[in-house]
Amino acid sequence: MKPFTFFGRFSRAFHDHPSLSRILLVSTISGGGLIAYSEANASFYSNNGVETGTRKKKVVLLGTGWAGASFLKDLNNPSYEVQVISPRNYFAFTPLLPSVTCGTVEARSVVEPVRNIGRKKNLEVSFLEAECFRIDPGSKKVYCRSKQGLDSKGKKEFDVDYDYLVIATGAQSNTFNIPGVEENCHFLKEVEDAQRIRRTVIDSFEKANLPNLNEEERKRILHFVVVGGGPTGVEFASELHDFVTEDLVKLYPKAKNLVQITLLEAADHILTMFDKRITEFAEEKFSRDGIDVKLGSMVTKVNEKDISAKTKGGEVSTIPYGMIVWSTGIGTRPVIKDFMKQIGQGNRRALATNEWLRVEGCDNIYALGDCATINQRKVMEDIVDIFKKADKDNSGKLTQREFQEVIDDDICVRYPQVELYLKSKGMRGIADLLKQTQAENGSNKPIELSIEELTSALCQVDSQVKFLPATGQVAAQQGTYLAKCFDRMEECEKNPEGPIRIRGEGRHRFRPFRYRHLGQFAPLGGEQTAAQLPGDWVSIGHSSQWLWYSVYASKQVSWRTRVLVVSDWVRRFIFGRDSSRI
Repeated sequence: MKPFTFFGRFSRAFHDHPSLSRILLVSTISGGGLIAYSEANASFYSNNGVETGTRKKKVVLLGTGWAGASFLKDLNNPSYEVQVISPRNYFAFTPLLPSVTCGTVEARSVVEPVRNIGRKKNLEVSFLEAECFRIDPGSKKVYCRSKQGLDSKGKKEFDVDYDYLVIATGAQSNTFNIPGVEENCHFLKEVEDAQRIRRTVIDSFEKANLPNLNEEERKRILHFVVVGGGPTGVEFASELHDFVTEDLVKLYPKAKNLVQITLLEAADHILTMFDKRITEFAEEKFSRDGIDVKLGSMVTKVNEKDISAKTKGGEVSTIPYGMIVWSTGIGTRPVIKDFMKQIGQGNRRALATNEWLRVEGCDNIYALGDCATINQRKVMEDIVDIFKKADKDNSGKLTQREFQEVIDDDICVRYPQVELYLKSKGMRGIADLLKQTQAENGSNKPIELSIEELTSALCQVDSQVKFLPATGQVAAQQGTYLAKCFDRMEECEKNPEGPIRIRGEGRHRFRPFRYRHLGQFAPLGGEQTAAQLPGDWVSIGHSSQWLWYSVYASKQVSWRTRVLVVSDWVRRFIFGRDSSRI
């Protein structure tokens, strides 16, 4: 009876002293683990459960991708209660998904449980494995459906209140409504997709190895088609080629001359977002490796055993296949489409936010990552207000000094296209632009601009407005930025540090989000990678592959995944890839 006496005393002690706020109980049952974590809010409740203090602001975070995980990892202000809601209870390092498809890296090595991230924080974090299907900004609720199937109909719906809502649901694969894509193609967005592709590849080789099949049927089964010549499609094609040539043909020698990999791309080149040198090298390498790259091929229909593609000349060809991987871009999730219709953004492809990542037309709702896009304000939309703000003496003319004060302190921060435009024209500052405008007007007098002259000087600036790419790098930086804003919300409410409000008084609380491009990689197989880094620095070859290894190892969210990924790479070097169907 002693164990029961101990737990009874323990239970009474906890109820009598709620300041014992963190209790971790680990129980192992039949080889499985059950972890329960409880953190009492002693500053908010008294011993009898009566509210005694100021209620914490509740932040609901939808999604556990790059944006959501970065926000959760970098949020440090204990004055928030964070509720994470996602259909998956882990963060996945998506750049390594192509490696998972071929066994170069194991699935467990690229995922980190969300609860592992949350329990390391000095704030209240809870997680619900559910999918949000409706957002109600009026009542500040999100409506969710459990993934566990708890009721008699296999579904469980509930709602969650919020003070702040952070939408980081990501996007889904875009099928462009092409017939047969949804039913017959594999996608590569989730870990489950990568595992499914890996099983299908192995199944294809096993199926082609069966007796009583003619050679034509074997070739069809071992014909792997990749649709989309972006980074994901190219990396998967190169990973699959290495898997086949380095591992599978040793186990299935009869298949050596039957395997074919085809990459279909609707544009004129693959990797169009990279430097031209990388694009040319990738196309040449794929040609040497025997990967058939069909450029200018637009898929029109996918059947169970063949795919139809149309060239720019209008010629339609039918290609038999054994497996298709569809990697052609992203589309909007249904819950985001519904929310966009509610707030008057129904004609957009993604949620429109301002430069501070707040959803336009909504208070206390923020959107990050692939589900959103920043709607950068144009200088020409605010040119009259900019002139009034700068013309402090109301003279109707702007001196260079007056305009320089506003430009240096605020305009270049509020409108990043100004700096990009000056850089594109080889100008060191706004003074060079004003002087050029005066010279074009034939004036040598000290710079004094009217509203018309200012408009003329800045009329081309908005041509440099850039839309951010839908990448994990962008999403991660947005998550980190928003977490820092939340950490300093009260401080910046009292002492704003952002640019001046062009159409109002005072300053914005924070400086707007600015994306810093750190470079991008394109693994091309054969231990060769193309790297394009800031400053137009391009590197292609084996040295870039080692840079890729070091960067992707360092970017893991935990030491656990970092060690697992590196050990997988070492295992592959020594023993090769695992070809078993698990």
